[in-house]
Formats: sequence, structure tokens, C-alpha cells
Amino acid sequence: MARFHPPPKYQHGNMRKTGVLLVNLGSPDAPEAPAVRRYLKQFLSDPRVVEIPAPLWWLILNGIILNTRPKVSAAKYESIWMPEGSPLKVHTERQVKLLRGFLGQSGIDVEVAGAQRYANPSIDSMLDELVAKGCDRILIVPLYPQYAGSTTASVHDAVAAWAGRTRNLPALNFLRNFHDYPGYIDALAASVRQHWEQEVGPPDVLLMSFHGVPRRTLELGDPYHCECLKTGRLLAEALGLDEDRYRITFQSRFGKAEWLQPYTAPALAELGRAGTGRVDVICPGFVSDCLETLEEIAMEGRDEFLAAGGKKFTYIPCLNERDDWMQALADLVTVNVAGMLHPKQTVSELVAARAAALERGARQ
Repeated sequence: MARFHPPPKYQHGNMRKTGVLLVNLGSPDAPEAPAVRRYLKQFLSDPRVVEIPAPLWWLILNGIILNTRPKVSAAKYESIWMPEGSPLKVHTERQVKLLRGFLGQSGIDVEVAGAQRYANPSIDSMLDELVAKGCDRILIVPLYPQYAGSTTASVHDAVAAWAGRTRNLPALNFLRNFHDYPGYIDALAASVRQHWEQEVGPPDVLLMSFHGVPRRTLELGDPYHCECLKTGRLLAEALGLDEDRYRITFQSRFGKAEWLQPYTAPALAELGRAGTGRVDVICPGFVSDCLETLEEIAMEGRDEFLAAGGKKFTYIPCLNERDDWMQALADLVTVNVAGMLHPKQTVSELVAARAAALERGARQ
């Protein structure tokens, strides 16, 4: 068996290109138990995601989880599935097209593609596609605002594994995080203000729910918790909220180990029992709506709050394809890809585009 992928046909003298690969977590190919089982097996077999001794975890995963969870999860996916497919995949595909347009308007000539860390389209297949299109320089953009070993670092692992099977490697660069990037914070704040205009004013409490990870990762040095808190604080400051008007919580706890606290579901129940008139929930750790936002928060979270006595619950969608977010993403890419571009663009064009991106970030 050959160690390396068969390379695309190489033609000497071709103008080489720069590529950008957006990467998100992924979701099943269909809202059906077999597809969910395949997805969960790949996702939960990643040692970055589950840091339990492999032999023990193999027994738990294959003996219990993969025999019980797919059917339940498939029903949840069915409740949020879009006509075009999984919301996460659909939004990522739209972001790829929009980013290509935003960059083109700034004179940045790059190939843009999108991949999912788990399921399809895979990182391997999309890197192969970019290379086949002539890209010998590629910027990897994990669409996780806050860095975590279980998300961002896992993307690095997948790219490194692909690189280990590739003979003629492109130059690779990575965007690490953007949890405090002014354009990202500004887009979040604008989305909240727009929601408040529709709701005729702000709520009693704005709850910011981030995806949870085991607390042990914080103790081992993972910066995720700190970056989530900073995002929350910056968003609250941008909105002019006092400390008693917002909360930062963590959702999606799995298993019996302690995860980052406070947990979202109990916090919503507590607010409900306190008779809170209205709570708005936003998920600043996700740039695209998905199962964790549309089902776990917008449906289950709503039920939790109202059943406990709360009066009104509203969910603020993720940034998805908002113009301000796409401009912020284009600026992030421009700043990080500038040194990778080929000289077919003049130096003055590159300098002007990068300066404009930096100026927009400084103003926001």
C-alpha cells in the first residue's frame, strides 16, 4: 500500500494559488440513526474529544453509547434539519460563498473551501481539492472563536495527518482563535441590538451559553474557559450591561465528570424559579446554528425556563451569514493570508487591503 496520496497532475510553470479552508465541527449526513451512529463513532473516537484510557472508552463507546444514543440524537437532528441539509453544513457552505465574494471585492484572489472535522466534506478531501486547483499555500481557519484542545487542536491533528500522507505539501498556516477580535465582538453586539429592537427592548437577563468541556482541561492548561469569559465580558461591555444583567454559562455536559460551570440548564431553571420576566439566550461560541443551539438551547432550554416559572424566553441566532460577521471574517483572513499571497497581485494592492482590514478592526 502506497504511503502517500496519489498527487494531482503536476504541470511545470503553472501559476500557483493561495487557498483558504474554513473548518467546522460537522454533523451527520442525514437525520437517521445509521448516519448519526457513523458520525458519533468518528467524533467520539477522537482522543482530543474524550480523554479516557482508550481500552475503557472503546468498551463504553461501542458497548453502550453507539447502541443507545444514535436513535435519540437522530430525532433531535430531524427537528432542526433544513431542506438543504444539516444547518451547520448549510451555513458553512453559505459562508464559503460569501467569504469568496467579500475577499474578491477587496482584491484578494484566493480559493475558498469549507470542510467538517467529522463527517462530510472531510478535511482530507477539501485539502486535496485545493491542492488539485493549484494551491501551494493554504490558510486553515477553524470556525471556533475560542481555542480548545478538543476543537481547534483537533483540526490541527487532522491537517497534520493529511500532511503525513501527502508528498508535495503546500505551505500551511492556521488561525488560532478570534474570541476577542473587535469585528467578531461588534457583530455579536449588533445581532443582540437588532434582536432587542424586534423585542422592544432588552431582557431582564442576557444569558451567554458556551459549549462545555470537562473542568479537568482547564486545570491542565486549556485556555478555553478564560477565552469564553473574555468573549462574554467584551460583549457585555459593548452592550453596556451591568454584571447583574447577564450570565455566562456552559452547556452540553456529557458523562458524570465535572464540566465547566455554571451549567446552562440549571441556570435557566433557577431564573425561571425566580420569576424572571424575560431571558434572552445567545451562544457566542458558535458562528453557525446547529443542534446545540437550535435544539438544545432554543427548544430544550426554552422548555426548562418556562417549566420552572419563567415568563418569556427568546433565542438570538448565531451570526450565520450576517454581513457584519462576514466582513469581520474577511478581515481576519486578509490579515492572516497577506504574507501567503503570490506576487500576481501588486504589493500596493496587498498593503491597501490589509491596511483596510486592520483599520476596520480598530474602529469596531
